[in-house]
Amino acid sequence: MAKKKYIHTAPNFSAGKDRKVVEAIVDQVRGVPGVRLIDYFPDADFNRTPVELIGEPEPLFETLLNMAGKAYELIDMEKHKGKHPRIGAQDTIPLFPLRNIDLEECKELAFRLGNAIWEKYHVPVYFAGQNARTPQRREISFIREGQYEGLKQLLEENVDNKEILESRAPDLGEGRLSVHAGATIVSAGERNLVAVNVILNTTDLDIAKQIAKMVRGPSGGFSTIRAVAFTPDGYSEAAVSMNMFDTEQTPLYRVVQLIRDEAERLGTSVKGTQLSGAFPAKVLLQCADHYLRLLDFKPHQLLEHNLLELSYES
Repeated sequence: MAKKKYIHTAPNFSAGKDRKVVEAIVDQVRGVPGVRLIDYFPDADFNRTPVELIGEPEPLFETLLNMAGKAYELIDMEKHKGKHPRIGAQDTIPLFPLRNIDLEECKELAFRLGNAIWEKYHVPVYFAGQNARTPQRREISFIREGQYEGLKQLLEENVDNKEILESRAPDLGEGRLSVHAGATIVSAGERNLVAVNVILNTTDLDIAKQIAKMVRGPSGGFSTIRAVAFTPDGYSEAAVSMNMFDTEQTPLYRVVQLIRDEAERLGTSVKGTQLSGAFPAKVLLQCADHYLRLLDFKPHQLLEHNLLELSYES
């Protein structure tokens, strides 16, 4: 019997304030056979909602297509405002191999999904990550430069500029963004990022900013980390918020220990650590291995691991 294939995806759509809109879009992924909604995280300040899903390739393909269609129907980018960078109603759809499937198959599905979005909804598509046609387009930040408003204006003002169009126009489309839906970024990658907030025992945001600057790659920290300082909802204390792009090379325990040391140097300490969204169990197992100094540990020693193996084989 062939083993079932599973993909992890973390799509992000540009609505987080209007709960009715959020629920209508998330409804497209609820109760679909072969697809599991893990969770979703509306953010009013960012005015976006990341969604965590896993599923078998074909039902997941149809689910993501339907979700994008509902986002295009309900979100008007001409009226959208939010703190998080974005270029479209259905802003991103990244695919990651989870079980019994490889990266090449995810790339093929991402290309197929992007083409289906353009053909069905006539919304332009950018391919990023492993699907990018240029090294620059691997990074979502490059594609999003200028955000919806700036990118839309750039493309409209340079319809005859081949250099600009080659660099910034959508991969699928007519050289410009959809007026109301913007564009969608579709990609495949080895793994999703791990989002972590390390909350400090201080309300001084400047201290968190110093630590974030020390941690993030562009300012001399870990090359696989991007970090900012902010005050999380429900807390008065400041936090170092990180996107960790490779927890294999830069394990969580190493980064948290460095933040603890730096916080102590600055006269404070760490209150606790939040992990946002879904993440691999190995992230925590690495921490357990480091702090417990595990000897001869094997994953099958975890009872739940064996249950998962049974479910993947069924």
